Amino acid sequence: MIKKTLSAFVLSALTALTAHADPLSYARYDQVRTTDLYLDLKADFSHKILSGYAELTLNWIDKSVRTLVLDTNELNIAKVQVLNVNGRWSAASFMLDKFDAQKGRALRIALPFQPQKVRVYYRTAPSAAALQWMAPEQTMSGKRPFMFSQSQDINARSWAPVQDTPAVRFTYSARIDAPAGLRVVMSAENDQQATGAGGWKFKMAQPIPSYLLAIAIGEIEVRNLGPRTAVYAEPARIEAAAYELADTEKMIAAAEGLYGPYRWDRYDMIVLPPSFPYGGMENPRMTFLTPTMIAGDRSLNDLIAHELAHSWSGNLVTNASWKYTWMNEGFTIYVTTRIVEKLYGDEVAEMNLQVEQEEALASLASIPAAKQVLATRGADTDPSLYSDGSLIYPKGAWFLRTLEQRAGREVFDPFLRGWFDSHAFKSATTDEFVDYLKKNLLDAHPEYMSASELDEWLYAPGIPASAKRAVSPRLAALDTQRAAWLKGELPTAELGGKNWIALEWMHFLNDIDGKASAAQMQELDQTFGLGKSGNNEIAYRFYLSSVKAGYNVREPLEKFLNSVGRKLFVVPLYTALLKNPNEKDWAKALYARARSHYHPLTQAAVDKAFKKQ
Repeated sequence: MIKKTLSAFVLSALTALTAHADPLSYARYDQVRTTDLYLDLKADFSHKILSGYAELTLNWIDKSVRTLVLDTNELNIAKVQVLNVNGRWSAASFMLDKFDAQKGRALRIALPFQPQKVRVYYRTAPSAAALQWMAPEQTMSGKRPFMFSQSQDINARSWAPVQDTPAVRFTYSARIDAPAGLRVVMSAENDQQATGAGGWKFKMAQPIPSYLLAIAIGEIEVRNLGPRTAVYAEPARIEAAAYELADTEKMIAAAEGLYGPYRWDRYDMIVLPPSFPYGGMENPRMTFLTPTMIAGDRSLNDLIAHELAHSWSGNLVTNASWKYTWMNEGFTIYVTTRIVEKLYGDEVAEMNLQVEQEEALASLASIPAAKQVLATRGADTDPSLYSDGSLIYPKGAWFLRTLEQRAGREVFDPFLRGWFDSHAFKSATTDEFVDYLKKNLLDAHPEYMSASELDEWLYAPGIPASAKRAVSPRLAALDTQRAAWLKGELPTAELGGKNWIALEWMHFLNDIDGKASAAQMQELDQTFGLGKSGNNEIAYRFYLSSVKAGYNVREPLEKFLNSVGRKLFVVPLYTALLKNPNEKDWAKALYARARSHYHPLTQAAVDKAFKKQ
């Protein structure tokens, strides 16, 4: 670190700390914005670090500014250089702010002029929040290590010094050195024929926000699914993954028919090891997926439809800060249902929609009212008010579906496509969408939704009473059977479960959760083999209901929790076990054995559940 001029530098940096739009970022993107990023990094598995440099191309908005502020978290900064007008690189002064547990540290670079490019030389920490480094024994072959990233929401700053806010979009390229025998993939153009000689090279021509920066390194094979789709996975999983994802090309065509051309050239996917903490992550050109979606019968392909839908809602039009997350996720859930309907028919889509809405309504009891809103007004600087995204997914979709039902699809579909087209590769706010909604739909047709109802959807907790609930005839018939079964009036053997699809089982198990007896759960298991289900959505719900009912499922549940790292499954199961006096000690012992296999995000969530006990 260069010490000279720091006193003047500190003074100017402190006076520049005025409020700006994204409270989770230190970056002053109202003054200067990154337009392109180049990463030149080496992966060191023995020390669990990435090291090298990041080169940022800058657009200076405020011509008087002489400080560049970047977001970092646990990065060890070696030096900073700026590109001079003579084409040479020279050293620049810099300092790191005091560490903040949530946001990391601001990297403040003092500049004698406004350079076009800045280079930051650094290395990551072994504990980098975005990166999980896996030992060979944690992989399917047991032969080679694996590493993958998860940058959303604000973890990109733990592996690259960037303006870590969805308000800033940039193109990027990269060169990554990795050990022989390992393939590197990124959320960019991936050359299937590359060998890694001279480094693995990548280019993302479309501008993306930092949370969509993604990398994975491991023993990875690839299978093409169609002219613009492929799947990557560990060798032992590649064939199952290719079979499960065979409909991907059809999904892209269905989405394009609704919302316009796919603008990312290719849609590739990688099925990660089980510790991946989410169902999927919509990294453009390389969606990251959990292996829990592999059921062997393509019954969980709505997850692929969801991640694909992000190619329009989220990746193409992005929430300007995490305060507006509903604009990514609510829109995506709505688009997902439309894709599922077009591909698999009205009946399946209606069942999917009913299950989604029922789970949303059931979740209200456990979500504080302040976190049940889609949006907040004003310069909200408390991230905790919008950090719980469990309701914004279905509530946001329900809001859009309400508009669709009232306007009709012949009106609403062009309206929504127009939103994507007019805001393509931009970041947007709730106010911008409301303005667009009024100008392009509600001003001419106020009967579709009143101002007070619009406010209720956006700013009030819960689901408005005016919301129309989906009703599936197939699920209604199932409800009749379930009610009789719970009362003991219908024998387990006479349930129609052998003919139910996954959505019907999910609905049934949701509705018996906390109601069925241990004996009834045992009969279900013996009759339908639910404890051995290859469908993880079904298995998860069966285990959860069994734990609450007191039915012993320790053997299959231990296998499940040792092989699945998805937060959506892992956290509720441990929580239920801890609440059962007969299972609490067993759960503690199990977690002690399984914890190292989970992603840090999952570990933190389960740790929190244990601390509450």
